[in-house]
Amino acid sequence: MQTEALMEKQRSFFDSGKTLDISVRIRALEALEQAVLAYEERLHAALQEDLGKSRAEAYMCETGLTLSELRYMKKHMRSFSRIRRVRTPLAQFHAGSFTVQEPYGVVLIMSPWNYPVLLTLEPLIGAVAAGNCCVVKPSAYAPATSHVLARMLSEAFEEGYVAAVEGGRQENQDLLEQRFDYIFFTGGVKVGKLVMEKASAHLTPVTLELGGKSPCIIDHTANIRIAARRLVFGKYLNCGQTCVAPDYVLVEECVQKELLHCIRQEIIRQYKEQPLQNPSYGKMINRKHFDRVLRLIDRNKLVCGGEYDEETLQIAPTVLGDVTEEDAVMQEEIFGPILPVLTVSSVEEAYTFVKKRPKPLALYLFTCDKKTEERFLRELSFGGGCVNDTVIHLATSEMGFGGVGNSGMGSYHGRKSFETFSHEKSMVKKYNWLDLPMRYQPYNTMKEKLVRMFVR
Repeated sequence: MQTEALMEKQRSFFDSGKTLDISVRIRALEALEQAVLAYEERLHAALQEDLGKSRAEAYMCETGLTLSELRYMKKHMRSFSRIRRVRTPLAQFHAGSFTVQEPYGVVLIMSPWNYPVLLTLEPLIGAVAAGNCCVVKPSAYAPATSHVLARMLSEAFEEGYVAAVEGGRQENQDLLEQRFDYIFFTGGVKVGKLVMEKASAHLTPVTLELGGKSPCIIDHTANIRIAARRLVFGKYLNCGQTCVAPDYVLVEECVQKELLHCIRQEIIRQYKEQPLQNPSYGKMINRKHFDRVLRLIDRNKLVCGGEYDEETLQIAPTVLGDVTEEDAVMQEEIFGPILPVLTVSSVEEAYTFVKKRPKPLALYLFTCDKKTEERFLRELSFGGGCVNDTVIHLATSEMGFGGVGNSGMGSYHGRKSFETFSHEKSMVKKYNWLDLPMRYQPYNTMKEKLVRMFVR
């Protein structure tokens, strides 16, 4: 009954028409910005408690990116919401054609635990900017952050406008039984399928931000030292608990030894000789996840790392060499600090390896060969990615971010967020001073000739 009462509040608030006013939306985003600034230290402390994130990483990957998206949206949302005029076919003379953006209504945002601030607030920014009312469901796996977010949002918004629902599986189920106008889900494929199934009962449109095994291909033309540095950064950020982290490496055989050497050096340089003693190195989200990731480490193929601490739920940055596609670590998305390195004889073999697998959320290619770059970008399907870097493609409001196939559907960030949470109405305004008779019955040969002249 609490969920149903909340839905009634949200419906009533949306039906009042308040959110249709652009000025109201801008003030709402300003309120959210002030709330994030006021709660910044509490959010960072909660992220430290849930995931062991350092203050610097928490700002770089969570609150800082959130504030950047907020300010971008505030600056551009008036232009995003304007009526957009388009050309009118000559056959419709005399008329004007245009599109109008309207909010869906009441939307549900279900966020994950790995970046619990960013992946809750960034879609919320788009939903509010587009004029929707929102129910936000943070992940129960990050309880400290979920609690701070709920308190922060309750202070920044009326419950009918934006409300956060804390809790676990039961609360998720209760929410998914309701009729929302749009559902935005970030998480795993299994739960994503359930969300889509529940949404189908009401024909509710969805955006699904999922995951998958994102490959990193390194050929013999790459700058191996820089590739190793950027690979280590992207892989072990948030202890590998990143949906776009490089999941495995395909490296040409002629540079494999050099790459492994440089990776070992970079791990020491970035995380010190004893990463588990490094106060800036995080932890697994819970014991279940810790145990699952540990089981993926084949100690016969250990290149470096492999240390762990059961009390702190930490696993050191780990590299596995001579990995094959049959190994356990290649059967599921790792979502942890283990980097399997597979050797290929050529870029062609790497291309075939990726091509025959489900479409990944991200792909990273390290090469200085323009033909190789063009082929991978044009012929392989994946959500997004980088050439000669990792993960940074999602840290911009100027491009959309999303998956394809098993890695998700729909995208967001910047204008894409506004469009995701808006319905675009196509309109024609016809003037009355001229009414061409050719479209009206009864039809004859002359009218057919006129239609063929204008409609072609």
